[in-house]
Amino acid sequence: MKTIKDKQILVAADFAGFPLKEVVVEHLQKKGWTVTDIGVKSKDDKDPEMFHRIGLKAGAKISEGEFERALLFCGTGMGIHIAASKCPGVFAGVVESVPSALRAVTGNNVNVLAMGAFYVAPQMGKDIADAYLNNTLGGGYEWWPNFYEFHKLACDELNKFDYAKFKANGFEVEKLGDYPITLVTKPDNIK
Repeated sequence: MKTIKDKQILVAADFAGFPLKEVVVEHLQKKGWTVTDIGVKSKDDKDPEMFHRIGLKAGAKISEGEFERALLFCGTGMGIHIAASKCPGVFAGVVESVPSALRAVTGNNVNVLAMGAFYVAPQMGKDIADAYLNNTLGGGYEWWPNFYEFHKLACDELNKFDYAKFKANGFEVEKLGDYPITLVTKPDNIK
């Protein structure tokens, strides 16, 4: 598997996400990342592949264990992320800010992060990519007691989810455990 630890990342964009993808890829390559691009390769592409087909291909590379994480780009980030999410084991999110990117990875363990070139400025795209690639589930962005355990449990239950069993169980989730979590005021001694 090509991992974040080894500075390996999969990227893909449709024609609308292409300009933002190019900025982010250049930024990552300057930082020593090896980037594998499976999307539209040129702004002059005469017959660019549609967003959902690119998203499915990227999701498959995550599902098959070829890559640990991917960055995807389309006009809104929505369509390409929906497509990638159809692949087993893909946790995809769409973000437009650094805090949402941090939360997506530290709280939701996303392995596919999508951005919309219509809404994300180039510098913000670079900052989002850095936040996503430099953090992990429970990696310290959040300070709540049991934050990691609570979110890890959610990820484990989602990975185990089987719709047929869910339906047969009266639409009740098969629980793997519980961790209490409470929203509390951030203590002054935590930055």
